[in-house]
Amino acid sequence: MSTLPDPAPDAPSAEAPVAEPGRESLHHAVRNPKLIIGVSLVAILLAVGVIGPVLLGDGNPNEYVGPQAAAPDGTYWMGTTTFGQDVYAQFVHGLRATFLVGVVGGAIAAVIAMLVGFLAGYRGGVTDEILNMLTNVVLVIPALAVLLIINAYMGVRSVAVQGLFIGLTSWPWAARAIRAQTFSLRTREFVDLARLSGSGTWRIVFREIAPNMSSYLFMMFILLFGGSILIASSLDFIGLGPTEGVSLGLMLQSAQQWSALQLGMWWWFVPPGAGITAIVGALYVANVGLDEVFNPKLRES
Repeated sequence: MSTLPDPAPDAPSAEAPVAEPGRESLHHAVRNPKLIIGVSLVAILLAVGVIGPVLLGDGNPNEYVGPQAAAPDGTYWMGTTTFGQDVYAQFVHGLRATFLVGVVGGAIAAVIAMLVGFLAGYRGGVTDEILNMLTNVVLVIPALAVLLIINAYMGVRSVAVQGLFIGLTSWPWAARAIRAQTFSLRTREFVDLARLSGSGTWRIVFREIAPNMSSYLFMMFILLFGGSILIASSLDFIGLGPTEGVSLGLMLQSAQQWSALQLGMWWWFVPPGAGITAIVGALYVANVGLDEVFNPKLRES
């Protein structure tokens, strides 16, 4: 996890003009190759996941539409499965489901982490002890085992429900990181001034502390987003994914179940595996690029 960039001086010198932080960050962002490559790859995959299913119509991606076990050609760009299902149709629908579970899981985890981390770090005392104990309890619980049990006993599972449970179990590490950053900011002068002016806890947190951690929070969400995708793919691969629709993890599970590797049907398992790797890898590269943009110490000369 990256550290919060050093804050700017409270009173800049009148002799040396100071560039606007937003404009300076944008200047470095458009010149950072890691950020550009990562964001571009994620944007391309997201566009395929959003536009691809629309272009294919409202058909069922699991429908038997072609010859069985056909290699890629001009008609079926990614070939067909053992049962004659179009791998390309499954891939574009799977991309959409993979992004959806990442957004839902990452957003829920980020919201919980911010509420717990900000409140514990700012209030301290008994509030911090209680929330810290709750965080530690959830942190030591084997999240994957809990998700396995929950998914195994649910009759109907959807992508949104899967993202919900992932978000409810993957927030503790982020909450602890936010708590530590809040501890370092709550003693700053601008927070003391807000407290003296009569502002309440949440007003100070969201108007004074959170804006000074915006870059840190954004990078934290990227990590939670990628983590949700990996957890969902793991659940899908062992057969505990959504019972309706298709995802990249479910494609890998089906390919493994029906011996695609042994049959030499590389077009069945390579696209979903490459898709998951590309999404998570691009998110990581983009996160490293953002760290270099927001942290002057890491910027390349």
